Amino acid sequence: MRPCTSVMHLFGRWLRGCSRRSRNRMPRRLREPLSYFRLLLKSLYFNSLTNSDVVVDSLFEPVFWMVDILTRWFGKVFVFLVVALTSSILFIAYFCLLPLVLHTYSPGWIVWHICYGHWILVMITFHYYKATSTSPGYPPKMKNDIPFVSVCKKCIIPKPARTHHCGICNTCILKMDHHCPWLNNCVGHFNHRYFFSFCLYMTLGCLYCSISGRNLFIDAYNAIDSYYHTPPPPYTFKDRLFHKSVIYMWVLTSTVAVALGGLTVWHAILISRGETSIERHINSKEARRMMKRGKVYKNPFNYGKLNNWKVFFGVEKKSHWLTRVLLPSGHVPYGDGLTWDIYPLKKDMMPV
Repeated sequence: MRPCTSVMHLFGRWLRGCSRRSRNRMPRRLREPLSYFRLLLKSLYFNSLTNSDVVVDSLFEPVFWMVDILTRWFGKVFVFLVVALTSSILFIAYFCLLPLVLHTYSPGWIVWHICYGHWILVMITFHYYKATSTSPGYPPKMKNDIPFVSVCKKCIIPKPARTHHCGICNTCILKMDHHCPWLNNCVGHFNHRYFFSFCLYMTLGCLYCSISGRNLFIDAYNAIDSYYHTPPPPYTFKDRLFHKSVIYMWVLTSTVAVALGGLTVWHAILISRGETSIERHINSKEARRMMKRGKVYKNPFNYGKLNNWKVFFGVEKKSHWLTRVLLPSGHVPYGDGLTWDIYPLKKDMMPV
């Protein structure tokens, strides 16, 4: 960091010397941009906290700004894609696969497929709607007595603990995890549970379609491969459409199951640790800093793995695992997202 700062100082002194020698002969329209450039250069080394990360972030700020703008514009397009792709799978399941199941499966398997499939469908639809329509939570913009940890340099308002600024939403978010373009919404304190539940049940639904449709996919793939034989098999247009629909469904659901499944596992690990995606990076950096001092960093929001899940899902008694986790529930999470020192927890849910 010291060589970088020294080079910047020398460069700044050179600019000052050049500007003094040519101040009288330089036009005004050139002096103003040069002064502005010097001011920007000074801002990179005005204190001892400047490092390579600050310089890189400053240089890439236009890129970040462009990504935020594009994500904000295409948010509704991503939501439309989720709805359209999910609807296409439902169309294939109802009009192509369900008649086949009713004619070939035993009554027990028919009941299981219908019950499980519709339960997954209800859970996916409910949690996706709630995740997109529920506000993640915003800190108050008026003066109040709520404790805060810093002041947002963009909103110019106090930031409570676990609050971060979203450049896409252009506001601060309570307990912000990330901005999800597929929801066209931030994932924060009040919709984090809906987001994770949607990811979980969408993954289970895709796995269900992928595993149960594996044999149909193999048969359809072999049938399409035989299209190019001589002479071609006597398949009708309806048969060809059925085969291509099965392949489309299996490929799409298998791909989503792998990609979304990895994301779901990652968020499950974060929830078990009592932290968000942003806090994961902050806590890792803080743990390394404390380690250099011979100390151990402990996450103040970690109540233990089981208790973290109870707090996340809002489970207060055993029946809530059914009514609030395995069934649709619109209950609000613990706390207001502004203070985190007091939770309505029982003794068995205190930090361990």
